[in-house]
Amino acid sequence: MNKKTTIYDIAKKLDTTAATVSRALNNNPKISASTRKLVLETAAQMNYKQNKLALALQSGKSGNIGVIVPRIDSNFFASVIRGIEDELQPEGYHVIICQTHENEKREIENINTLLNAQVDGILMSASNVSKENNSIIKRVIEKNVPLIFFDRKKNIDGVSSVTINDFEGAYLATKHLIGEGCTKIAHLTGDQSLEIYENRNNGYKQALLDSGFEYNEDYIIQTKSSVEAGRQAVEKLLKLKNPPNAIFSSSDFAALGAIQELKEQGIRIPEDFCVFGFGNEPFTKFMELSISSVDQSPMEMGKMAAKVFLEQINSTEKFKIEKKVVLNPELHIRKSSLRHAL
Repeated sequence: MNKKTTIYDIAKKLDTTAATVSRALNNNPKISASTRKLVLETAAQMNYKQNKLALALQSGKSGNIGVIVPRIDSNFFASVIRGIEDELQPEGYHVIICQTHENEKREIENINTLLNAQVDGILMSASNVSKENNSIIKRVIEKNVPLIFFDRKKNIDGVSSVTINDFEGAYLATKHLIGEGCTKIAHLTGDQSLEIYENRNNGYKQALLDSGFEYNEDYIIQTKSSVEAGRQAVEKLLKLKNPPNAIFSSSDFAALGAIQELKEQGIRIPEDFCVFGFGNEPFTKFMELSISSVDQSPMEMGKMAAKVFLEQINSTEKFKIEKKVVLNPELHIRKSSLRHAL
């Protein structure tokens, strides 16, 4: 096994001190440009690798940022991560990605692992199960590690967040369905203990009330964000004594499943039944029956979360910067809800 080159080896070869080599490797202004150049060239020739953990402990910065998401096999979270990387890599940061798979134990393990790795900050979308347990979040705050929530957040003093206006997105989508002549609109919601789904349900409800329609609890179906869940929800809705003639779904995947089931039941879309999703997943615009959806602007969300982190870590103020950034939603109207274009 080859012995690793140390700063002492470099110092011996150059007939100088280890302290001089260390300063040169770390761009200390006390070292001349010519000495620094010689040290760097010698280090490269001797295949010297700096101990990044030691550097992190010495400088207080690791150059690493932790990003925690429920899953990465989602266009939304993949796009958020891309936005974060695009903003942080030019600043010299590397992104460490962790997945929770909606598992509280894994979420806690991820945070502890990132803290132990001396990350400079954590950007996080909370899991479905992280409702009450804030002890791990308190540990992050106590360690003075910048924490920024995106998409799914917890309301904690001193912690910044970047979200979309879920209430407004749901309100506008429901008003669109009403404008297309839909009089009985069902809602496929996620777990409403999460604020994003609570807000989408509230936006849906307010749009109905503002238009003189009743908010019918029978039309509210809690589903997972999956095609199969959307199919099952439609089966339940069509068995009602007074079934709906439209669906606003908090998930594009559930909306897709709903459309598949409606077609199998011989129901025409949008002539007899309209569907509106949320997320603007890529497949929504490429299908033969394109799906109307609310765009969550994931790239912009990721970039903004990264900017909030940079502003926080670069601040010279003694008090913590807390920002609540709310992005505006954008509707993409397509065939699945567009009756008046027929």
